[in-house]
Amino acid sequence: MMSQPSNGPAGQSDRDRYLLVLGSAAMDMWGELPQELQESLFERAVVLGHKSDRDESLREQLAKFLHDHHPRTQQTQGDKPSLVTGQATI
Repeated sequence: MMSQPSNGPAGQSDRDRYLLVLGSAAMDMWGELPQELQESLFERAVVLGHKSDRDESLREQLAKFLHDHHPRTQQTQGDKPSLVTGQATI
């Protein structure tokens, strides 16, 4: 059983800190995780993050974030399509 979060010197609860570092660790290791685990984590994040109508685009926002920050999917110079235009970059 988790104890009640305590506030640290910056006013951030221990729980918030732990969530932040666990999320950062997951992002850091994302490319090393099996695809099935990536998909499970992604779907869980969408469910946990969807709180109101304004979160309707959360799935797309998370997908773009992962695409932009994952080393295997980051856009590089060359003939990969541009995210903005869909055209090849030169």
